[in-house]
Amino acid sequence: MAARAQAGFTLIELIMFIVIVSVGLAGVLIAFNVTTAKSADPLITKQLLRVAEGMMQEVLEKSYQNVLATATAPGDPNNSGPDGCTPATTPSCNLNNALDRANYNDVDDYIGFGLHRIGITRLDGGIVYGLENYSVDIEVDKTVTATLGGLSAASNQVKIITVTVSAGNQSITLVGYRTNYGY
Repeated sequence: MAARAQAGFTLIELIMFIVIVSVGLAGVLIAFNVTTAKSADPLITKQLLRVAEGMMQEVLEKSYQNVLATATAPGDPNNSGPDGCTPATTPSCNLNNALDRANYNDVDDYIGFGLHRIGITRLDGGIVYGLENYSVDIEVDKTVTATLGGLSAASNQVKIITVTVSAGNQSITLVGYRTNYGY
């Protein structure tokens, strides 16, 4: 008999080709799925960093301590009041809240800022759209014995500010120093 030339694939070869290509394609699609699912993480990290930097800048721009309000209401230069305030300053000697933030006048006003509160707020207390599930916590430490260029917190010349911003399982912490350079 004369040998016949093959002109195509057998059914078994075609099925094997389909199985091999399907397994390879499934692997590629799983890799794309994992990559796509994690692609938002850098965005969240950048947002956390921007919020933390903005809050740190806001705190560091405030006075080291309450300044003299008027000649008759001298303020609290030693920050001996509950939050470094007096009844004559704004905000008055109450625990500060988000609505008072526009009136914060010194670093100590941020003590406890953000505790038990979710959402990044504007100065007027309104939540920033898209950052409703983020949280910010600010600590002001004026009891440490650290020194910075010859100044120390123990002598009421340095305050260490820690800003922590969180979203889900991610967080960023920035640490800054506010000195009493006008002492």
